[in-house]
Amino acid sequence: KKTMSMEITFELSDDDLEYFRSVMRISVDRTNKLDDVAIVKNARELVSQIRQSNAAEFIRERIGRIETLIGMVSDSSWKMESQDRPRVLEALAYFSEPEDLIPDDTPGLGYLDDAIMIEMVCRELHNEVQAYRDYCVYRAASASKPAGDATNGWLDERRRQLQSRMRRRRDKRG
Repeated sequence: KKTMSMEITFELSDDDLEYFRSVMRISVDRTNKLDDVAIVKNARELVSQIRQSNAAEFIRERIGRIETLIGMVSDSSWKMESQDRPRVLEALAYFSEPEDLIPDDTPGLGYLDDAIMIEMVCRELHNEVQAYRDYCVYRAASASKPAGDATNGWLDERRRQLQSRMRRRRDKRG
């Protein structure tokens, strides 16, 4: 039996994006009683469910992005500042909501809304995600250098620089 892959591309209009943002706000309101730990735990459980499911490849490709968001709020050395944490936690809150747009157990499509939300969130948090990824790369590279070159002072300074850059870019973008 010969199989073929198929590419499907669609564009979400500003109205479509606003609709998804409103769904996200509803999810955040529903999960506002959850603390940070519960939100992160639920997001991790979603990642695990998707990894164990037969979800489509395009959905699986986006799972690493949720893991990046989880890392941003749970990585103690990143020390995400209090004004930045809520944006990431609100994004993760959607993945804590069991009653999302398309029930996750719908065969073939259950995680489609999650994939769309991941894409939307990562675009809106692009500067934050990029700064955190740069920090992780710097930290990994520093760990492979001789002990004298990878002091916490250098790592802390790099974190501060990246977080400052992130805020400048975000403020510039509006």
